[in-house]
Amino acid sequence: MSPTHRPRHTEADNPHWMEWLTGLVSAALIATLIGYVGWNALTEQMEPPEFAIEATGMERMTGGYRITFDIENRANSTAAAVVVRGELLRGEESVETVDVTFDYVPGESQSSGAILFTTDPGSAQLTLHAVGYTDP
Repeated sequence: MSPTHRPRHTEADNPHWMEWLTGLVSAALIATLIGYVGWNALTEQMEPPEFAIEATGMERMTGGYRITFDIENRANSTAAAVVVRGELLRGEESVETVDVTFDYVPGESQSSGAILFTTDPGSAQLTLHAVGYTDP
């Protein structure tokens, strides 16, 4: 028996036109993506965080009440250590105040949280607002 010699690779000397087309389309997409990210980085103005907070639910739980809420950062910059204060008011008098801290709220995004009260929120006026943040 004589050994047969077969080449291990079956690559053509000249690449197929589909390979060239795939390479060109890929290169164009990557160049467009790099251009867009660079243009966005150079032209976008950083705005300070702007928060909108909305209560989404209330439920009774053992030992108190849970108020769930959404916090939205409408600006394009991220805020860290965002403190949200929930306050129950009867007239001008503050009945109970509770704070919750979010590690961060990214720009143009929304997060959810909850505040726990011992006083029934149905018997007072609820206010929710951000009282502070740090720049990350």
